[in-house]
This record gives sequence, C-alpha cells and structure tokens, in this order.
Amino acid sequence: MNQNNNMSQQTGMVHSLESFGLVDGPGVRFVVFLQGCHMRCQYCHNPETWSMQGGEKWTAEDLFSHVSRYQRYWRDNGGITVSGGEPLLQMDFVTEFFRFAKEKGIHTTLDTSGNTFSLDEDYQERFRRLMDVTDLVMLDIKAMDGALHKKLTGQANEPILQLAHWLSDHGKDMWIRRVLVPGLTDSEEELIGLRDLAREMKTLKRLEVLPYHTLGLFKWEKLGVKYPLEGVPTPTAEDVARAEKILEVEKYNNK
Repeated sequence: MNQNNNMSQQTGMVHSLESFGLVDGPGVRFVVFLQGCHMRCQYCHNPETWSMQGGEKWTAEDLFSHVSRYQRYWRDNGGITVSGGEPLLQMDFVTEFFRFAKEKGIHTTLDTSGNTFSLDEDYQERFRRLMDVTDLVMLDIKAMDGALHKKLTGQANEPILQLAHWLSDHGKDMWIRRVLVPGLTDSEEELIGLRDLAREMKTLKRLEVLPYHTLGLFKWEKLGVKYPLEGVPTPTAEDVARAEKILEVEKYNNK
C-alpha cells in the first residue's frame, strides 16, 4: 500500500462494501470496510478483517467513483462511512478518499477503535489532514478499565482515550459506542467510568449501547479460531435499558 505524502496515488486494501448501511452514522450510508486491524476483540463479528493480507486493492479515486454511483440512496441525509478492520491503519488512503467526497459536499464518517492513535508529531500531521475532511468520528470504547480492555482486545486503551479527548479538544463531532457484553462490559463500575468520560466530551453528539450478539460466530469457525465467549448470553432488553440509564444516553441521543 502506498503511504507516502503524495495524495494523488493513494491505494488501500478494501475488505467489502455495503451500499445501504443504516447503523453506521447519520442517515443512510455507503459503508467501506477496510482490511486490517491490530485489535483482537473477543466478540469481533468480522475476524476475517484482522489480517493486513487480503481484501481488494483500490485507488481512492476509483473507489470514490464507484461509491458515488449510489449517491441517490443517501444524498439527502446520509453519506459515506469508512470502517474496518481499523481504517486508521490506512489513514492516508482514507484522507484522499474523503477529500473526493468533501469536494462533492458529501458527509463523511470515520468508524474507528482509535487503537493506532498517537501524539507523535508525524502521526499528528497526517491525522489532522484526515480530520480536515472528516465530519464525524464514531469511536468504539470497548472498556474503560485498562486491564479489562487488554483482556478483551489484546491492546491497551490509552490511545483510544487520548483520541476521545483530542476530538473533544479540537471541536470534532463524535459518537461513542459501547458493546454490552454480559459479565464483561456491563458492570456498574465500567458504565459509570464511561458515563464520566462522556460528561467530559464537549463534542459528543450520541452515545450508543450495542447489544452483544453472536452473528459472526460462523466466521470464527470458518477461520478455525476458537471463539472465546462461547456460552456468554446476549443481553436482555432490561440489561440494555439499565446500561442506557447509567450512561445517561438520553442526554445525547435526543439532541
């Protein structure tokens, strides 16, 4: 993949495309799922996107040309979302792709775990270029407790929390999402920690609770990887309502 600063020939590895997404940002979205992720979330429903190998190679220009054919579905209240995998692993590619979108006045959303975020000067320069053409960041915060986050994902959560504060401090609109896994991410301590973080975020526009599900279990089986949460139940409606009450989601989601 070309990751130099020449923004005219960026290429990226795309896992899949969804032309009519309804849960990936405001309105109807065209969703681009990129290949590659450093996290190994125990409940991941797209484990086939983990490897940096695979996917289909696109130039940013060709990808936008393809995506824009579907604009009639989402031109009024939607836009384009880039997800993953982890899109920040292909940051320069996403930047150029979003630049084409912004030239056409299309709303852009970045769906990220924030795992690769860094305060390093070179990274910050590239990240700011991406933010210049990004309207909304959807940030998945798997766990507030560092040890729990490492257990769930194999990665530390410090970069993710740094990213949340960066977005707030730099006036960038964000949504925060939490997957609710019974017995793992639903403790009162965890939810209060996330609630307190949300209260600090000046640009938070939405806080979502996503019920854990096992719809991606067959993908783990296909890959021959043991599913670590076998036997963990999906949360009940009451479980979700409890979490939403603790998180005070109505403060954000009714804006």
